[in-house]
Amino acid sequence: MMKGEAGRMQHSDKPKQEGHIWGSMKRTAFILGSGLLLLVAFWNSVTCLHPETSMTSLPRHLQRFWGASGYFWQAQWERLLSTFEGKEWALYIIGATQVPVLFFWAFNGLLLVVDTTGKPNFISRYRIQVGKNEPVDAEKLRQSVRTVLFNQCVISLPMLVFLYPILKLRGDPCRRELPTFHWFLLELAIFTLIEEVLFYYSHRLLHHPAFYKKIHKKHHEWTAPIGVISLYAHPIEHVVSNMLPVMVGPLIMGSHLSSITTWFSLALITTTISHCGYHLPFLPSPEFHDYHHLKFNQCYGVLGVLDHLHGTDTVFKQTKAYERHILLLGFTPLSESIPDALKKME
Repeated sequence: MMKGEAGRMQHSDKPKQEGHIWGSMKRTAFILGSGLLLLVAFWNSVTCLHPETSMTSLPRHLQRFWGASGYFWQAQWERLLSTFEGKEWALYIIGATQVPVLFFWAFNGLLLVVDTTGKPNFISRYRIQVGKNEPVDAEKLRQSVRTVLFNQCVISLPMLVFLYPILKLRGDPCRRELPTFHWFLLELAIFTLIEEVLFYYSHRLLHHPAFYKKIHKKHHEWTAPIGVISLYAHPIEHVVSNMLPVMVGPLIMGSHLSSITTWFSLALITTTISHCGYHLPFLPSPEFHDYHHLKFNQCYGVLGVLDHLHGTDTVFKQTKAYERHILLLGFTPLSESIPDALKKME
C-alpha cells in the first residue's frame, strides 16, 4: 500500500519537477541575456567616455599597458605569418591543437608525479578527499591515459581541423591584425557564458538514465578525480560536453587564432584544476566539481550560476566542502582549517 502511494506521489510530482526545470531555464535565459546586455552597455560606456574622466582610468592604464606590449606581440605574429605564408592552416593546427595540448600535459605531468608518488608532501597535503588515490591505481591510470590520448588524437584533432574552414567563413583566424585588449576580454567573457550554458545542460542530460549508464558512467568511474581524467570520457560525451561548449564561442565570434589558442589553453587548465583533487593555494577552488564526482547528483556546471538557478547545488551548500569552496590565499590546507565533521561513533 505504501509503495503504491509513493509511486502515485512520484508520478504527481513529475509535472511539478518539469515545470520547475522549465521555469528555471526561462529565468536563466533572462538573467544571462540581461547580464550580456549590461556587459556590452558597460563596455561601450567605458570605451566611449571622454579620456579625461576618472571613470576610464583603469581601462586607460590597461590599454596603455597592452599598447606598449602590443607592438611586440604584433611584430612576433607578423613574423609567424611570414614563416607560414601560404600554409596558414599549419599555423592554425599548431595554435589550436598543439599549444593547448602542450599546456595540458605539462600541467598534468606535474600532477601525475604527486598522484603516483605522493610527493612532494607540500602538494599532497592539499588533497581534498583524504585517503583516496594514495597512491593512484596504476592500471586504472594507464587505462585512463589511453582513453585521453584517443580522445585528443582521434576526436579533438579532426574536430578542430574541420573547424578551420568554418572559421574562415566568419573571418580568417590567421588575419594579420591581432585583437585589441578590450575585445579579447569581451570574447573571454562571452566564451565563458556560452561554455557554462552548453556544458551545464549537456552534462545534466548525460545524467539522465537513458544516457548515464552507457555514456557518462565511464567518466564517473573516478569518484575521487585526478587532473588527467578531465578528458577521460566516452567519445560521445567528449564531443558533446568537452569539445562543443568550448568551440562554439570562437565560432560565433569569428575569433582570431590568438584568442582561440588562449581560450583552449585556459579551458584545459581550468578543467584540469577542477578535476585535480588538490585544493592548492592561489588557484581556483576544485571543491565544486570534486563534490560532483563524489555525489553525482549535485554541481553540474562550471561556474555554478546555473546550478544555483536550478537548485542543483542545495545539498552541496549544506556541506563543509561548500565552506571550503573559496580561493585559498594562505598555505594552511582548508581540510585542516575547515575539517569535515567527525562521524558519529556507532
